[in-house]
Amino acid sequence: MEEWPRFAGSPPMSKNKILPIKILPVAVGIALIAVACSGGGDTQATNPVSTTSASVSDAGGTPGVVESASTNFGVDKPVVERILLPALDPDADPTPFSVDQISSTPREDLPSALEDRFDSSFPPPLVDPEEIRSGGPPPDGIPAIDEPKFQTAASVDWLYNVEPVLSIEVNGEVRAYPIQIMTWHEIVNDTIGGVPVTVSYCPLCNSALAYDRRVGDRIFDFGTSGSLYSSSLVMYDRQTESLWTHFEGKAVVGALTGERLTTLPIAMTSWQKFRDSNPDGLVLSRQTGFRRDYGRNPYPGYDDVTSKPFLFNGVVDGRLAAKARVVVVRSDDGPAVALPLDSLYEQLVVPFTAQGRDVVAILERGSAAALDTSDLSSGYDQGSTGVFLADLNGEKVDLVATADGFLDNNSGITFDIFGVAIDGSGTRLEPVERLDTFWFAIGAFDPDVEVVGL
Repeated sequence: MEEWPRFAGSPPMSKNKILPIKILPVAVGIALIAVACSGGGDTQATNPVSTTSASVSDAGGTPGVVESASTNFGVDKPVVERILLPALDPDADPTPFSVDQISSTPREDLPSALEDRFDSSFPPPLVDPEEIRSGGPPPDGIPAIDEPKFQTAASVDWLYNVEPVLSIEVNGEVRAYPIQIMTWHEIVNDTIGGVPVTVSYCPLCNSALAYDRRVGDRIFDFGTSGSLYSSSLVMYDRQTESLWTHFEGKAVVGALTGERLTTLPIAMTSWQKFRDSNPDGLVLSRQTGFRRDYGRNPYPGYDDVTSKPFLFNGVVDGRLAAKARVVVVRSDDGPAVALPLDSLYEQLVVPFTAQGRDVVAILERGSAAALDTSDLSSGYDQGSTGVFLADLNGEKVDLVATADGFLDNNSGITFDIFGVAIDGSGTRLEPVERLDTFWFAIGAFDPDVEVVGL
């Protein structure tokens, strides 16, 4: 009997007997999200999972109190103690506020790939339109956030210390987008540091990407198409209704086929680490205009390494399990390079070469996996990652993990997970655009991917 590829230490699983069962909760979760989202902005989402454990969205959470955690995790993946953090500044105003937004360009009168992917007026598609499959919800059934509101990090008291958030900095402005919100919306159209930005998160391929939403004279805003390609979110721009892959930021079907967005560095880290490093940063508020069960994961158990990706028909490269987590460095100068998260979690610092550049990946433990348990903050410890050029002022960087951060043996400087010197000097390592994702996804979009750290 054929066995599905797995991590060391995981029990053998029969692909033929087990996997069809394991995918059912995901299908149910997606269906319930579609039902919840179809009712409009004031609809409360039906909870697709058990409500026996405490949630961030529960009214009874007490700031500073340690909550019990689930134990639905692998033997090599411990659960981190979670604490609902009180506001850093009790006097800070918690009222969500809007920020100035750059307006998108007007809608254009062009044939819509949302309505007909096979329109003969389109340029030749970059992917087989037949392989773009409905994921369940209709277009915008999972609603993007177009008018984001924020709180200061110092005023937030509804996030657990270990909860994952997306961290992005553009022109000195720093924002956090909690995964508990992104799971239900997947796309936020925002303006950061004077740059129109789309922040996107795809639970099914476990990847977060940010893009500059300018191409030429156009400024796009994006929505969810309701479709998937290789089990990855397919976005559409509202100006031309062309279809774009979230994973590449590329228009693949429609009037704009071949256009590509510029990727912006984004990281997934724990709330506590973001807040400690950016007390003046802004945090996406739960005041989204929609009522959702924020803090609840609609896809419990989806990142089980033995389970099969939802609606994925591609061939999985057998070097790793389909849902092995990897840290990927991509570039136009050569094939992508993937580092298994298991290896990085064990070693904490892994230097390697990607596209001819010497880089170093680091991991700090203490961030919960968002797709493990029904309560998003109770997942196993997946850690936070960063990748940087292994060069500081022309000198080779030699990092080692310490209790305080990551010490460069050559300069004597200790850096945090964001590559910023903790001594306040402003010294920074140069970040490398990288992607945390599932193995099957990078294999589907870049079959020549190299693997290091095995």
